[in-house]
Amino acid sequence: MSNCINIKLQTDQILINISDKAEEKEIITCLENKMEELKKLYKEEKTPILVTGKVLSNDEMKTVEKIITSKINVKVEFDSPKVLGLHGIKKAFNKDIECSETKFHKGSLRSGQKIEFDGSIVILGDVNGGAELVARDNIVVLGILRGLAHAGAKGNKKAIIAASCIESPQIRISNIVKEMEKEEEPSRKNYAYVEKDNIVCQ
Repeated sequence: MSNCINIKLQTDQILINISDKAEEKEIITCLENKMEELKKLYKEEKTPILVTGKVLSNDEMKTVEKIITSKINVKVEFDSPKVLGLHGIKKAFNKDIECSETKFHKGSLRSGQKIEFDGSIVILGDVNGGAELVARDNIVVLGILRGLAHAGAKGNKKAIIAASCIESPQIRISNIVKEMEKEEEPSRKNYAYVEKDNIVCQ
């Protein structure tokens, strides 16, 4: 994707729009190639720069900001959330996650423990009630999931939650929350995903 960045001058700010499908290497190359264009736009306008479009990871935001501020003394703002969770989500979106940076945790999570990660999380054990997992991408638990799990915590509805058995009172994907119903004869649920803006468990 040779031209994944579009720059537009508005009255109160400069907009840098990044294509949703752009990979980090493409973003870096394209932005570096467009710095001269950006400097010309910014010559007289002491206005902030807003980076919009693709929802970026925190590392990607740091890289983009570093490239811009190395050439221009300017405040760079992002419409991507910097924090994970329901309150941080600014827009829901759909993006396939075949590949993702992944954090592995060996052992079970006890009540009161929390793991947050700007990527996917894999737990090599159980997640007990009162424990919490929050991931930008997918959540996979090799044991039983009894605690709170929030996948797609920057807004991605294509994130999934998988476990040997899901027994959580509540799970979240993107900005969608599902209260798990206690059935008289509970069936074994081990996979959760979003379909038509509802979380489906099977």
